[in-house]
Amino acid sequence: MLLISLLDVYTLVVFGAVITSWVQLPPDHPIANFLHTVTEPLLGPIRQVLPDMGGLDRSPMVLLLAVRLVRGALLSVATAF
Repeated sequence: MLLISLLDVYTLVVFGAVITSWVQLPPDHPIANFLHTVTEPLLGPIRQVLPDMGGLDRSPMVLLLAVRLVRGALLSVATAF
């Protein structure tokens, strides 16, 4: 199913954003810019809801969990037909 494959690719994109934050690529780097553009619309609102953990950003973990839950739900619906 195409949507499940897209969710798998988005999972890799989120992991890429996490890794680039560890490596601290400059914000004007094309890869960092792309990853920020693709992930920030979902990570930003999650960050606003989560309490501050003193430098530990848990929003990617929450986003990945949500993506996996949606993927699992879509997979169970797809196998039901």
